[in-house]
Amino acid sequence: MRRNNKLFALLSILFAFSLVAAACGSDDGGDDAGSDSGSESSGDGGDDDAMEDDAMEDGEHLGDGSLGTVTVEAGAAIQIRSLEAITGDVAFLGLPNAIATELAVADYGQIHGFDVEVGARLDDTCSADGGQAAAQTIVADEQVVGVIGTSCSGAATAAAPLISEAGMVMISASNTSPALTSDLAGTAGENYNEGYYRTAHNDLFQGRAMAQFVFNDLGLTTAAAIHDGDPYTEGLAGAFRDAFEELGGEIVGFTGVAKEDTDMVPVLTEVAAGAPEALFFPIFQPAGDFIADQAPGVSGLEDTVLLAADGLLTDSYLELAQSEGMHFSGPDVRFGSNVNQATGVSADEFLAAYEAQEGQPPSAAFWGHSYDATTLLLDAIDAASVVDGDNLIIDRAGVREFLDSVSGFEGIIGTISCDDFGDCGSGKITVILHESADDIEASKSNVVFEFAP
Repeated sequence: MRRNNKLFALLSILFAFSLVAAACGSDDGGDDAGSDSGSESSGDGGDDDAMEDDAMEDGEHLGDGSLGTVTVEAGAAIQIRSLEAITGDVAFLGLPNAIATELAVADYGQIHGFDVEVGARLDDTCSADGGQAAAQTIVADEQVVGVIGTSCSGAATAAAPLISEAGMVMISASNTSPALTSDLAGTAGENYNEGYYRTAHNDLFQGRAMAQFVFNDLGLTTAAAIHDGDPYTEGLAGAFRDAFEELGGEIVGFTGVAKEDTDMVPVLTEVAAGAPEALFFPIFQPAGDFIADQAPGVSGLEDTVLLAADGLLTDSYLELAQSEGMHFSGPDVRFGSNVNQATGVSADEFLAAYEAQEGQPPSAAFWGHSYDATTLLLDAIDAASVVDGDNLIIDRAGVREFLDSVSGFEGIIGTISCDDFGDCGSGKITVILHESADDIEASKSNVVFEFAP
């Protein structure tokens, strides 16, 4: 099902030309160089590396070998990994991402005649500890080229440094914290690492979108925000605060809860003292359940408009009676007739395949982002690899080179272009109004505000 794009057509022409040139003028006698180099990843000096370098010079590919190479022996498969939140309260987010990656690999097919394996699903547990532990497992296997994940920004802060140091790449479909990339004004985030990319939006966009909706469309001038200390929730709450104040609004409360808290009355009472017209809490379940349930009973919050973000824009939350009447911001998932250029698969075709396999639609919004992230990684491996005898050699630096230069890639989520800090998503955000827990599909399409950078 894969469609070759112009880059790979060009590489094919250059590769053919290089073979002719080598046949006519080669004087190094290195036709079989690297054919016995084994199946190890190599980044140091030595005879094996020299042979691999010579072999890679015989074919056009991206990369200069500066991060080492991976040799995939005949009969073996190219190794990538999926690192998502697949257990616990946030499994609703990670499982659709993991499944989308596996479907994308199947749709994409072989690379230069070699299969691609995702391996067993790894769990980031939506935590720094989970991200670090899984990343340690990944980097211990030098055959792994890249990772799709993590689900949660908090997990990425611990996983990304290890992945980067190993010369691998990581592409997330649902990390949105600005700290992982940049402030969108040329300054790297405090948790930015080379080799990190994402197809998800930067929450500076989402925070501004919600602020504009509250201030301009709802006409509200006072607001409060609650986070749970996670890089995602605190970053998005902060982005909303800053954008709301820039518009002329007043933030009358900005505070946090613990993820395990169940009694929200004390913090809600603190927030109510400022008499906010709107309360934005971009957190996860189960904490979000208790805020929506308890807020209307707190004096001063009876008429406060409740707002949340994509962390709660899930089937399991929308099915709760207390979520009715809330507004939710999240990625624009109106994909229409968009088609992924690498596989030719449309959003409708993907959803049909997903439901046929899983018996239900994806439970969260980032499935298209995950599918596109996976095909970007596979395209990058294709561009950074060359067949050497019976083996395939992949240049790690070439994988990053490809991703650094992505521009105008057509995916399920729309046109994808990566900036200097790995932000590749479109930044399109919508706000929906959830009217009925008995018809959540209607709510998901009930867009009341849209934002595009």
